[in-house]
Amino acid sequence: MDPTLDLSLFEAGSRTGGVIHTESADGFILDHGADMFATQPPAAIELIRELGLENQLIEPELTRRGARIVHRGRLVPVPEGFVLMRATAWLPMLTTPLLGVTGKLRFFAERFVPPLREDRDESVSEFVLRRMGRQVLERIVAPLAAGIYTADIQKLSMRATMGPIVAMEQRYGSLAKAAAARRRSGEDSIERSSSGARYGKFRSFPGGMKQFLDSLAEKLPKGTIHLHCPIERLERCEGQKGGNGRWRVHLQDETSQEFDEVVVAVPPQVASGLLRPLSAAAASELDSIEMASAAIVALGVPRTQISEDIDTFGFVVPLSENRRILAGSFASHKFAGRAPEGQVIIRVFIGGAMQSELLQHTDPELIQIAREELGELIGLTGEPTLARVVRWNDAMPQYHLGHLDRVERIEQEMEKIEGLSLVNNGLHGVGIAPVITQAGRVAQKVIERLARSCDSTSGDDVGVGTGS
Repeated sequence: MDPTLDLSLFEAGSRTGGVIHTESADGFILDHGADMFATQPPAAIELIRELGLENQLIEPELTRRGARIVHRGRLVPVPEGFVLMRATAWLPMLTTPLLGVTGKLRFFAERFVPPLREDRDESVSEFVLRRMGRQVLERIVAPLAAGIYTADIQKLSMRATMGPIVAMEQRYGSLAKAAAARRRSGEDSIERSSSGARYGKFRSFPGGMKQFLDSLAEKLPKGTIHLHCPIERLERCEGQKGGNGRWRVHLQDETSQEFDEVVVAVPPQVASGLLRPLSAAAASELDSIEMASAAIVALGVPRTQISEDIDTFGFVVPLSENRRILAGSFASHKFAGRAPEGQVIIRVFIGGAMQSELLQHTDPELIQIAREELGELIGLTGEPTLARVVRWNDAMPQYHLGHLDRVERIEQEMEKIEGLSLVNNGLHGVGIAPVITQAGRVAQKVIERLARSCDSTSGDDVGVGTGS
């Protein structure tokens, strides 16, 4: 007999979605966090199909795709076919002004660099320096990686963040040989027309990513979601239901509820606090996952106030440029309908692991910093039509060296605690699709355990509590 799920989701805040949120104001649609999701891994797109939402998806504007890198104060296109860490086409690397002669020679010598023979985790910095040299690292890879992870690339784990690249080196001996093999097989057909990111593999919704979250919430039974309900602690109720034991979830309003299964779906440090009385080892490992903070300055500006050509999706900024911003994204160029006619949305990213001191500025000061930087880079002038500052404090997990081993230890500890599961972006990927992949696996395990429990207890109803 299939169990009947009595599901409750406890949300500490005033809305669901966490860092995913969309604001509509004065004709602008502003995503406060991620503004699109990847179709690979496929878990996100599969969930959207299951919800019946696939026909609502929109693709990035193909005529404006691409990214640029600030080089000597100018926005230079990422070489076509260069995707994050590897080149799928050689001529653009030969002609790009991002690299000098020595940098290009060092890059083309990559095919002769032997693969790493030691079984150890390398940092992104160490890997790229070893294989492609300092210019490729500092002028191309580092700013592209920082745009995703807001991280210190000298600490960022290759295995945890770019495992497929490590696998290519191990299989083919070099990234150049891997690219040649993938070109012959047709595997890199999308990448060869991309620059910086594979935009053809991303999707969004007309109303922003909040549209996805709202649709998901609407599919849940009425009364499932409980807002303004932070969880105080978790307690095992031993000796009930044939000795299996249930869980009592204590809320901060001094009430409590009991469940057969609990999924802790909160950031690593919050999860650590809830798990410490149950597994000091798991809590300690979660505490060791460092977090970075960032601010997004969103500006709505008339197109006539921008003097430079910005017919692209955005740009990233190397640290060597000594600027006060990490990246800029022209959100209204990615997807149609994001801004009123004649207006542009620019999202400017500030802070991260390497420039955290900038976040001490007030919101008006951050807006001024963004305007000054954009004035120098794209010729922005005048007053913005709309300005917002979104701060995400301790929101970005840092996948430092040894991260995969750390995650393995956490999961080994969690396996010892029956009926308790963990999901967050500090484990198996920071993006929407990897987190949904992780959540799907956890959900399947929960359902399987509940089915076994139901068989042994004559089909009693069961409850699932999700702390978030």
